[in-house]
Amino acid sequence: MSVRFQRISPFLWFNDQAEEAADFYVSVFENSRILTTTRYDKETAKAAGRPEGSVMTVAFELDGQAFAALNGGPAFTFNPALSLVVNCRNQDEIDHYWNSLSKGGDPRAQQCGWLQDRYGLSWQVVPVRLFDLLNSGDASKARNAMQAVLAMKKIDIAALEKTAA
Repeated sequence: MSVRFQRISPFLWFNDQAEEAADFYVSVFENSRILTTTRYDKETAKAAGRPEGSVMTVAFELDGQAFAALNGGPAFTFNPALSLVVNCRNQDEIDHYWNSLSKGGDPRAQQCGWLQDRYGLSWQVVPVRLFDLLNSGDASKARNAMQAVLAMKKIDIAALEKTAA
């Protein structure tokens, strides 16, 4: 199976949880799938210091967006300098993605719609309505919306709209 060509794709480095993480992410997002799994052969395992036959990379799609995950060892870990944004149309979507992605993650890393999942990857679960409020041309509404978001962990659209008004 060939992987769909996409000019720019996120490539995620895991210690040894690439397959588990890809399976988890695919379970959270609709229209998602595992594309290919590559294993370390004798030569690549020796070069990388990984067990022969273990998963090296997993190519997967989340709602049509291509990703790759690598079991590269503990040399690098995720940090919030890079996050993946999930734009949500309504509160049900926010609740679904927030509850799914934050389960087992670091609760200290939750603010303004940001969360850190159980693998240490940062996500922003935000309503598209927030961008409408911030870019409305009404400085007071935008300021109130931003103040509301700063006080939230998981974003509540109704509370956001009430505060912005």
